[in-house]
Amino acid sequence: MGNHKLVLIGNGMAGVRCIEHILKEGTAAFDITIFGSEPHGNYNRIMLSSILQGNTTYEEIMLNPINWYEENGIHLFTGESVIFIDKEKKIIETDKGRKVPYDKLIIATGSSPAILPLNGADKEGVISFRTIEDCRRMTKAAKLYKKAVVIGGGVLGLEAARGLLNLGMEVHVVHRSKYIMQRQLDETASIMLQKELEGQGIHFLLNKDSEEILGDARVEKLRFKDGTEIATDLVVMAVGIKPNIQLAKSSGIKTNRGIVVDGYLATNSCDIYALGECAEHEGMTYGLVKPLYEQGEVLARHLCNDPTNPYQGSVLSTQLKISGVDVFSVGQFIPDDTTQGIYYQNEIEGVYKKVFFQGSKAVGAVLFGDTREGPKLLDMIVKEKVIADKDKASLLEAVNPAKSHVANLPITEHVCTCNAVSKEVIIKAVQENNLKTVEEVRRCTKASGSCGGCKPSVAELLTYIHSDDFNEEVKVASLCSCTSLIEDEVIEEIQLKALGSLEEIMDQLNWSTEKGCSKCRAALLYYLEMIYPWFENSEETLYVNDRMNATLQSNGTYTIVPQIHGGRPDIDQMKKITYVAEKYPSIELVVAGDQRIQLSGVKKEELNNVWVDLDMPLYARGFNKVAPIQTSAGVYLCNCIDYSYLDLVTGLEQKTALLKTPFRITIGISFCFHDGADATLKDLGAIRVSGRWEIYVGGSVGKDVRQGRLLSVVETDEEAQEFMLSFIQYYRESSHYLERSWQWIERAGLVHIREVLFNDEIRTELLVRMDKDRTQRNRSLVKI
Repeated sequence: MGNHKLVLIGNGMAGVRCIEHILKEGTAAFDITIFGSEPHGNYNRIMLSSILQGNTTYEEIMLNPINWYEENGIHLFTGESVIFIDKEKKIIETDKGRKVPYDKLIIATGSSPAILPLNGADKEGVISFRTIEDCRRMTKAAKLYKKAVVIGGGVLGLEAARGLLNLGMEVHVVHRSKYIMQRQLDETASIMLQKELEGQGIHFLLNKDSEEILGDARVEKLRFKDGTEIATDLVVMAVGIKPNIQLAKSSGIKTNRGIVVDGYLATNSCDIYALGECAEHEGMTYGLVKPLYEQGEVLARHLCNDPTNPYQGSVLSTQLKISGVDVFSVGQFIPDDTTQGIYYQNEIEGVYKKVFFQGSKAVGAVLFGDTREGPKLLDMIVKEKVIADKDKASLLEAVNPAKSHVANLPITEHVCTCNAVSKEVIIKAVQENNLKTVEEVRRCTKASGSCGGCKPSVAELLTYIHSDDFNEEVKVASLCSCTSLIEDEVIEEIQLKALGSLEEIMDQLNWSTEKGCSKCRAALLYYLEMIYPWFENSEETLYVNDRMNATLQSNGTYTIVPQIHGGRPDIDQMKKITYVAEKYPSIELVVAGDQRIQLSGVKKEELNNVWVDLDMPLYARGFNKVAPIQTSAGVYLCNCIDYSYLDLVTGLEQKTALLKTPFRITIGISFCFHDGADATLKDLGAIRVSGRWEIYVGGSVGKDVRQGRLLSVVETDEEAQEFMLSFIQYYRESSHYLERSWQWIERAGLVHIREVLFNDEIRTELLVRMDKDRTQRNRSLVKI
C-alpha cells in the first residue's frame, strides 16, 4: 500500500486508535503491520467489567474485528510477541522467529496487572483481571465455585467484585488501606461508596495485608499477616498495573517507570515512538483511555506530517462503572494550605459533593450519588476558568435541564471525546430511535462506550432532550429554497405519488416558485431519470448524440474528445484523428491528463464537417458522469506493468458510458504497486498488488485532498469490475444530487456499503439495473 513501513507493537486501544487516525489522514502513506500478543482483534478493555456485570457481550466490546484489518490492508499477527528491536538495522524480531523491517516503529505494549509476590500465587484459581481470557476464566469459575476474594479496593477491584457478585458468587474485597478507592475519593465519599456496595452484597476486609495463598493444587484459603484467614475458591488480583517496558529496556530505549517520550511521543531512539500505558510523558504514565486516545491523535498527525500541537499531558478524572453507583472525581480533592472548599451532603438521598478552589479557579472535585455536574466541573478545571466567589456555591446546585452544561454546548461539540460523538449525533439518534437510556445511546452511537467518563453528560443530555425545555433541532438542509422538503422526502414523494414531470412535482409538492431554480430543476431531472429510466430530459442541450457533441471554450471555439476506451487507440482511430487535424489547420491536438487525445480549436462553422470526417464515438462532457479512467499505463516505465489489464478499463468505460451520476466520478486504475494512476485519490480506484486488486473508494483531489478507503480486495479482473460497477450503481441510486462520493460514504457509512456490495444477490441486482439504465439511455438519446 504505502511507501513507508510502519510497525505497531501492541494491538490495544491506544495503538490501534493511532492507526485509525493515520488511516483517516493518509491511507496510502504507510504499509502497516501490527503485532498483538492476544488472539483477537482490538477490543475495549475498559468494558470487561460490564461483561461480568451482564451489561454487554464480548461481541459488543470488539472495536476492530479481524476483517477490519484485512479491509484496511493491515498485516496483523495475533498471538505473537515482539522480543527484540534492532535499532541499527531497523528490524524487529518476534517469539516465532519472524523478522520484519520498519521505517517507523510504535511501541504500544500497554501494561500488565501487578501480581503480589505471595506464596501460593501460582495455584489454580488465582487470576488477574486484565484480558478477555481473564474474564472468561472468572465466568467459568463462577459456574463451578461459590466463594471469591478480590485483592484490591480500587476501581478495577470493585468493578471485578461487582461482576463476580452478578455471576452468583459470594464476594469479599480485601484492601490494605482503611478506605476503598483512597486515591480517587476522600474519606466521606469512600465510606458512602462502601455502604452502597455492602448494600448490594459485597463484603469488605479493610486494613488487611495478604500474606499467603493456601491450598493443594487449587486455592482454598487466603491468609493475612495478622494471622487471620478467609476461605475462598477464587482469588482475583486487582492491585494495580505496571507499564510493559521490558522490550524497550532490553533494546536500549530510554525508560524510567515507563518508556520516556516527548510531546510528539518520540523516544530517544530514531523513528521509534511509544504511547499508551507503557509511555511516560513528563514523569506521568496514564491508565485511562482518554489520555491514551489524545496521545494517539497527536502521534498520527505527527507521522503524517500534519501540523499539530505536542501532547501536553491530561487532567485525570475517575468514573466508576458499577450499576446503580454514581461516583466522579477529578484533580486535587484533598485539602491543603492553598485550597478552599465548598461541600454539600444529603445523607437521606445519599448525595455528597465537594469542590476545591485555588483562588478563582477550581482544581478538584468529588461527587457521589449525583454526578451530573461532573462534566461541567471537569471542563472548568481543564480550561482553568475564572469563577467569581458569588458563583462558586452554585456549581453544586442541581440546575434546570435547559441551563445544564450539555444544553449549552454547541451542536457540533463532542459529548464523547473518546469516540468523537457529537451532541448533534446523539440528539438525532434519540429522536429517530426514541432512545430512553444511556445504554441505548451507547449501543446506537458508541457514546460512553470507551472509558465511560461521559456517561453523566449523556444522561444529562437525555434528560434535557426529554424535558419540556428542549427546543433544539438537528436541521437537515432542504433541497433548495424553493421547498421545505429534504432530498430524501422529495424522492419518496415522487415515487409514492408517481410524479412524472417537473410541473407535476412542483405542483403536487407545493413548490414556492412556479418553475423552481437552477439547483432544484437539475436535481429533479436527475431523480426523474433515475426513477424512470425512460424519462427524456428535454432540457438536455449540450449532448446531441454519441457522434455529435462538443464542449464550448471561452474563446468561442469547441473541443472534441474521441471516445478511446482505456486510453488505448487503435491504428484506424489514430488515422482518423490525424486526418482531421491535417484537414483543419485551426485544430490543435492535446494529450490531456486523463490520457485522452483532445481536438481543440474547432471553429463553430466547421463543427458539422469535423464530426462527419472524424466519424468516431465522442466523449460527452455535458453532464455528471464517469470521467475517462486514468491508468498507470505510460506513467511509470517499470517492468511489472501488465497491459492486458487495459481490458478491465475498457470494460468499465463501455458499461458506464452515458450513465448520469449525482456528481462526476473519477476512476484510477494502477496495474502494479507503482500507483501512477493515483488510485487512492479518486472516487473509485484499484491497485494490482501481489496478484490481487485492492479497491479504494471516496478519494478526492483539489483544494481538500482526501485519501480513499479500502472497500475490498478481490482476486480477478471480473470481480474487480463487478465490485466497481455495483459501487457506482449503488451510489447513483442512493446518493443525493451533487453529493460527492466521499460525502455519500460518510453519510451512508462504509460498513453499510460493504454489507450491501458483499451480498451476492444485491450486487447482481445492482448490475442488472445498471444494464437496464444504460440500454434505456441509449434508446432515448436526444436527436436533432
